[in-house]
Amino acid sequence: MTAYSTRRFRGPVLSALFMGLLLTAAAQPAAQPPAFKLPDEASIPSGPAGDAIKLGKTLITDTQKLLPAHVGNGLNCSNCHLAAGTTPGAAPYVGLWGVFPEFRARGGRINSLQERVNDCFERSMNGKALAFDSKEMNAILMYMRWLSNGVPTGTEVAGRGMGKVDTKLIPDAAHGKAIYAEKCAVCHAVDGAGTKNPAGGYVFPPVWGEASYNIGAGLARTYTAAGFIKHNMPLGQGGSLSDQDAIDVAEFMTHQPRPAFAGAKNDYASGNKPKDARN
Repeated sequence: MTAYSTRRFRGPVLSALFMGLLLTAAAQPAAQPPAFKLPDEASIPSGPAGDAIKLGKTLITDTQKLLPAHVGNGLNCSNCHLAAGTTPGAAPYVGLWGVFPEFRARGGRINSLQERVNDCFERSMNGKALAFDSKEMNAILMYMRWLSNGVPTGTEVAGRGMGKVDTKLIPDAAHGKAIYAEKCAVCHAVDGAGTKNPAGGYVFPPVWGEASYNIGAGLARTYTAAGFIKHNMPLGQGGSLSDQDAIDVAEFMTHQPRPAFAGAKNDYASGNKPKDARN
């Protein structure tokens, strides 16, 4: 081919090649989030690092007893972060280490992982924040880091957060009250006060009232609570409720009396306020 003809056809040929690459890329399936996988307990190291990881797990499962100055209700972290943060669809800690700091719409700014932990203490635990450099905060972070072993930095694992429901469905609190009486009251009591453990704390946590999470907690929102309920409740029977049933019972529960939270008035001040936000 002559130099002239090379110049003549280079544009169309390269354009065709470029289009071919685009079509090939478009045909590729979307990248899937990493699978949810827990590290082997045997991988916990010895020495101070391992001690911190073990303490972090204990703080998650026995928060009320070990951190009484920071917990203002009857809950442990593991009441929402089921199985010490190892259950997909129940706000697991797996993979969190590599996604923070991250932007959160509720505060309208970038949050560190320490701030996210304290968000739970102040809202879900209706209590007080931990010092960023405290032994307890560092232990919780070490536990989260260990649970995140093998998860690529910057990626979310399948099962992060609460389970999903169809947010286009309209809640029916009256129907939700009937479902609560049938499915939930046996554990969480007719008045939502939970079932106490004679040794202290609760066998089943309170879901409203002064011993429950406050109005600023994520689970005080209908659709967030519905996702948790749909995929995890009744305990051991996750997935047995329809989206509509889960939304209805969540609407009933979230609008029962619970502690106030002064900071809720500033939530979503920068916009993107969800339709079920409580402020």
